[in-house]
Amino acid sequence: MPLIDMPLEKLKDYQGLNPCPADFDEFWDKGLEEMRRIDPEIELVPSDFQVDFAECFNMFFTGVGGARVHAKLVRPRNISSPQPAILQFHGYSADCGDWQSKLAYAAQGYTVAALDCRGQGGFSEDIGGVKGWTLRGHFIRGLDDALKGNPEKLLFRNIFLDTAQMAKIVMEMPGVDEKRVGAMGGSQGGGLTLVCASLVPEIKLVAPNFPFLTDYRRVWEMDLAVGAYEELQVFFRKFDPQHKRENEIFEMLGYIDIQNLTRRIGGEVMMAVGLMDTICPPSTQFAAYNKIRSKKSLEIYPDFGHEGLPGQEDKIFQFMRKL
Repeated sequence: MPLIDMPLEKLKDYQGLNPCPADFDEFWDKGLEEMRRIDPEIELVPSDFQVDFAECFNMFFTGVGGARVHAKLVRPRNISSPQPAILQFHGYSADCGDWQSKLAYAAQGYTVAALDCRGQGGFSEDIGGVKGWTLRGHFIRGLDDALKGNPEKLLFRNIFLDTAQMAKIVMEMPGVDEKRVGAMGGSQGGGLTLVCASLVPEIKLVAPNFPFLTDYRRVWEMDLAVGAYEELQVFFRKFDPQHKRENEIFEMLGYIDIQNLTRRIGGEVMMAVGLMDTICPPSTQFAAYNKIRSKKSLEIYPDFGHEGLPGQEDKIFQFMRKL
């Protein structure tokens, strides 16, 4: 079959190229400590959209740095005992989606929470506070500050912590069994699914599709810094045209490289990958998958790229029924 990346057998052993900073674990442990100290000031605002079997709310909470973060929350009515919950994460630049997309899980009796990423298509705040370039793209936002010794200014550090904070909020809700929580999403949402399960290892089931935000140096070396990863190429062209700081730049991006987090996952993972993916190359996805130490399985689509994968959403629904 045609290949845009390594042969499958090599993909199964690939461990990634992008460096991991020496203080990586300390960095994320400190971030989680900061997050836990925050009073989230949770606000539930009933939505105009309602159904007979569930309540629909716009949920707002205060995240790290003081931003108000939005998520859609769908909660089944008439729960007599704690039930499972699903955490949903959306693709790059999008939003948390229509209410209708949460109803199948709510009909199963599950609470559903879907995050809006800061500064993207939904209602969450990106309150700024970084120096340097912000014209295009999010994973380079705050990179100037990181290169000056302040990696906590990376925007995706805050978005990653938002996933963990939403999980904590949902797991503490009346009617939710904190031991029966799943996470799911595709592309950026797939990356954030793995992030959330890494930062909150109590999450039981994890279903990412073709995850983004992993192995940035491999993307660069494959000359695929286009589309979702285009901002990496633009950053070099504008701010390091001779690549004198290339190693340092990739090391800073290592703080928000999901492959460096996935060894923390405690739940069962079912991940899907298309081997013709030129947006998030398969090797970058395998770099994250191969470091997972918990129970895991891989759904492989040889002829598919960064697109809908036939039957995969049904597989995820059945997988989440194990909750």
